[in-house]
Amino acid sequence: MNSQLSPDNPFASPSELPYGLPPFDRIADEHYAPAFEAGLAEHAAEVEAIAANPEPPTFDNTIVALEKSGRLLSRVASVFFNLTSSDTNPVLQDLQAEVAPKLAAHSDAIHLDPRLYGRVRELYERRESLGLDAESAWLLERVHTDFQRAGAGLPEGDQERLRELNAELSTLSTRFQENLLRDTNDLAVVVDDERELAGLSADAVAAAREAANSRGLTGKFLLTLNLPTSQPLLASLENRAVRERLFRASVSRGKRGNDNDNSEVLTRIAALRAERAALLGHPHHAAYVISDETAGTAEAAMSLLERLAPAAVANAKRDAEELQRYLEQDVPGATLEPWDWAFYGERVRKARYDVDDATLRPYFELDRVVRDGVFFAANKLYGLSFTERHDLPAYHPDVRVFEVFDADGSPLGLFLGDYYTRDSKRGGAWMNTFVDQSGLLGERPVVVNNLNIARPPQGEPTLLTFDEVVTAFHEFGHALHALLSDVRYPTFSGTNVPRDFVEYPSQVNEMWMLWPEVLANYAKHHETGEPLPQRLVERLQEAAQYGQGYSTTEYLAAALLDQAWHTISPDDDVRDVAGFEAAALEKAGVALPVVPPRYQSTYFAHIFSGGYSAGYYSYIWSEVLDADTVEWFRENGGLTRANGDHFRKELLSKGGSTDSMAAFRTFRGRDPEITPLLKRRGLTGV
Repeated sequence: MNSQLSPDNPFASPSELPYGLPPFDRIADEHYAPAFEAGLAEHAAEVEAIAANPEPPTFDNTIVALEKSGRLLSRVASVFFNLTSSDTNPVLQDLQAEVAPKLAAHSDAIHLDPRLYGRVRELYERRESLGLDAESAWLLERVHTDFQRAGAGLPEGDQERLRELNAELSTLSTRFQENLLRDTNDLAVVVDDERELAGLSADAVAAAREAANSRGLTGKFLLTLNLPTSQPLLASLENRAVRERLFRASVSRGKRGNDNDNSEVLTRIAALRAERAALLGHPHHAAYVISDETAGTAEAAMSLLERLAPAAVANAKRDAEELQRYLEQDVPGATLEPWDWAFYGERVRKARYDVDDATLRPYFELDRVVRDGVFFAANKLYGLSFTERHDLPAYHPDVRVFEVFDADGSPLGLFLGDYYTRDSKRGGAWMNTFVDQSGLLGERPVVVNNLNIARPPQGEPTLLTFDEVVTAFHEFGHALHALLSDVRYPTFSGTNVPRDFVEYPSQVNEMWMLWPEVLANYAKHHETGEPLPQRLVERLQEAAQYGQGYSTTEYLAAALLDQAWHTISPDDDVRDVAGFEAAALEKAGVALPVVPPRYQSTYFAHIFSGGYSAGYYSYIWSEVLDADTVEWFRENGGLTRANGDHFRKELLSKGGSTDSMAAFRTFRGRDPEITPLLKRRGLTGV
């Protein structure tokens, strides 16, 4: 127990619950601030003892000691930052604004301590003589790199400026996130007349009514906003004016000139990142970030994006011509707009493949998707089994807790599923951990997946869209990366890999959604239990590539916009966000008004508050590996334990404990090839 904390504070000592699950039933808002204070003090004292150790540096008394330090701080931070994303409130938001710069300063105090860096550098310089095993040698390499990238070698004056930059950046990122959450909630579209929701399924209408009721808007309907530009309901809403309202609400986030406006926040973030990169010896922030990723250079990342863009845009333009013809059948003389694309895209899909979301939703019930789809595939591949633990506390009534067992029946970890949207949750979908697997610390993983599915009325089934099912499989791919981690050092646990590698295992896991054995197990009508008809299964497979022109172009536009913001120099003074966006998209050849970027700057949370700055290219970079790996699975028999065990042994279990591309080559037997990605995206010939 920490002596500075009251024994009543649930963070004072390690949780006694299974797997170290935080005691959510005991944690209250007032516990965080004193726990952070004590955790920061304790960690600072531990690091001071390491830096001031009169003994010569050894791997154990320096590197391992650092790995073991900061346990209290880790306990409180893991819970706090999960909740500020999943279930925040004004108290937590105020504390986040207060604690973010303190944590940035704390990190700087560690990495800029010349005594500590001296010990790390001395070990690194004689690393060949230390007799370290492979994982320990890689840890020393990574720690030394982290210190250098944090500015340990800079002159004192530059280090002081670096501290100021990091403190302000942490504050601004927090502000961006909070502004976006408030504006997203504020811009939800209120509909008075149910007739305006024509085209929506009965359960979607019920969810809109439930959302309105939750805000006291009795008798009305509320269309809440998802994080990306294009909103899922645009595919179904027949009323063009309502579609336009929903789209305009989406793209208005963070740019209305109110207290939630993110324009000045993001331009300041971009400017400070540019200054910091220059201080650290890089031409721009993208060069700094990507130098430590598998891509290696910003030029390599840009080269891939620029290679794909012309063909993707050509495909999107060709599709737009077809959609224009469909629109004119309904509204003669009308011009195709962004809010029309998904609606008429669904109409084309229905006409061409006889399949659409309205047809599929009754077969995609949430519990079945999770238990009989996501979990079933994990069982077939890795032998995992799942038992729901109603006796264990969660941080919100929506959250479900599952104990995960390995193939031999041994306990592996906990998985938490938080699937429903709410006003206290940020947009999007993500995986996070409450406890990281580590042999050194004797800890097993506690992992959470967050989605944002509209909640139906009490007693009604939760029916998913096709894309929501994809997301469930994707995020569980991240969860598997954490659950199947088998590393010694917490630094390497699970998804602690390069940013442009982390999406790879999760993208691979998407393949099982439509795998015949998996699909047959979960895609059953929620009322009759009848399986998804074989004709629809075949149509789904045929339709898989339809719409790639739009999805690839909107993605590339966002990724190229990210690179544009993060290749500015400290001398650039960008203030006009809309003008900068338009120029960047035009220069990149992806300025297609009917296909806006997946995220516009003022709500691009990935890059301004979510850890993907200069890294949004990672999804397509990882997809090269993913598509190549899908080919490997198909060539080797698909959904088998032998295949799953090979993927687990050579990739998932490794976490960041080895060079990521070396792990891929060991798994695949060669370097990745881009052809499977080009084929998947309809970009052959590129």
